[in-house]
Amino acid sequence: MFLDLLTETRVYAVTDDRLESRKLIGVVEAALRGGVRLFQLRDKRRSDRERVALAQALGGTIRKQGGLLIVNDRADLALAADSDGVHLGQDDLPVATGRKLVGQDRIVGASASYLAEIPIALEGGVDYLGFGAVYPTDTKPDAEYAGLDLLREACGLCPAPVVAIGGISGERAREVLAQGPRGIAVVSALFRSANVEEAARTLIAACK
Repeated sequence: MFLDLLTETRVYAVTDDRLESRKLIGVVEAALRGGVRLFQLRDKRRSDRERVALAQALGGTIRKQGGLLIVNDRADLALAADSDGVHLGQDDLPVATGRKLVGQDRIVGASASYLAEIPIALEGGVDYLGFGAVYPTDTKPDAEYAGLDLLREACGLCPAPVVAIGGISGERAREVLAQGPRGIAVVSALFRSANVEEAARTLIAACK
């Protein structure tokens, strides 16, 4: 289902943890109205209990619209919230361990910035790969910079769907997708927009 939704819209929304919970839920609802169906809850600030409660609230809202919610970093919180999967970074659990924890029925994604990280993720049973940062981004200023050329190589090497991430806007979407990823992951382009619903529609249109 993840791949079907990614193919349909090519947009994967990653939440901004600077937003208060009620505001974040409202922004997700607006993105859903705009056509986005794939979401990742990325949260480095809240307590575990707050993250689980927020994931449960978001998951219920997103599933009513036929979408999926992936929890960033923490397989245990993804399970506690009964989310649709987990996304693991290079400093999180190994992909193989995350897969064992969440099982075969949930989605496991992984981050990569270098080509050497791709085979490890594939061996661990990853369903998709988030590759970047394609462009420098203030959302994650410590992200390792990959660029368009490395993204193109990664897409050629990785049989699993690749989602490009990092500083991607509607204006940059076509340039990024031309390198071969199945979709783009965005934070600022949605969650810091003055009109989230319209931004979602614009992103999806740009990707087509």
